[in-house]
Amino acid sequence: MLVLGIQGSPRKKGNTAHLLSIFMKAAAEMGAETITINPYDYKISPCLEYTACEKTGTCPIKDDVETLIYPLMRRATIIVTGSPAFFYSAPSQLKALIDRTQPLWSRKYRLNLDDPIRPFRKGFFLGLGATKGKRLFEGFDLMMRYFYDAAGASYEGMLGYREIEKPGDMAKHPTAENDVRTEAERLIRQYMTRLRLVFLCRDNSFLGPAAAAFTMKEAGCVYDAESFGINPSEKVHSGLVPLMAEKGIDLGFVNPAGIEKFHGDINSAMKIFIGSNESEADGFKYDVFWKTPDYKDQDVNLDAILDLISEKVSGLNK
Repeated sequence: MLVLGIQGSPRKKGNTAHLLSIFMKAAAEMGAETITINPYDYKISPCLEYTACEKTGTCPIKDDVETLIYPLMRRATIIVTGSPAFFYSAPSQLKALIDRTQPLWSRKYRLNLDDPIRPFRKGFFLGLGATKGKRLFEGFDLMMRYFYDAAGASYEGMLGYREIEKPGDMAKHPTAENDVRTEAERLIRQYMTRLRLVFLCRDNSFLGPAAAAFTMKEAGCVYDAESFGINPSEKVHSGLVPLMAEKGIDLGFVNPAGIEKFHGDINSAMKIFIGSNESEADGFKYDVFWKTPDYKDQDVNLDAILDLISEKVSGLNK
């Protein structure tokens, strides 16, 4: 499982970074994959309210949000955001990222597509500010509630710290480390008992992503399913996303990953290889082989292949 941290402060080694690092360190110690991003490191244009995303589910603005950040948000099981208070709200670059999640909201609420990880994704907020005002985090609470809904996560709450102004103030806080670690462990523990299931295929552009999506949709409470390729393609097959959308499953922003991206010990996971021939495994060890027609054959029925994979996934729990 991936824990994605969003560090919203322009100060890359300041109090916000320290606060978020406590959460991410706890997650890593529990065995989760962790990635921390800072919006200031990316090209993020502000939302221009084109409203095209409500019809297409994609943003016409082409920048790092669509190519780099959406894919990470879609992979993540937990998204934790850290931010300082700028005029009782988020810094501009973080707010720009939040505004740009409207396409993800549209895919669910306008196009009726189900992100297969959505039922399990959790969101949490870590905030701090220099003032001791009682209403310091009221705006954040509302903003995060709706940001996480757009991102496909349930909002699990927040920790807010006042009178944090000087460098090092957060590290000196008497309860912050214990507070944050407790929340991290609470959120992550429930997922660490799931069985890791890895779908392997040659290029991970069609078979693997479909199998992982079907598994998460049908049995995500039992399995933590991912897919990897031995020689991954740069993009998913052009027919995958629209065909899965016809089945109500959203695979938008999925990128094929190579087996080298697997986090942890691959031998601890159940490995299912999917392909038209076992020779495609190229000597890679696996536990089960699922034979499917060659999806690259021009005469093959791609929808029938997806139905076959869905049937095999249904059999996992029998």
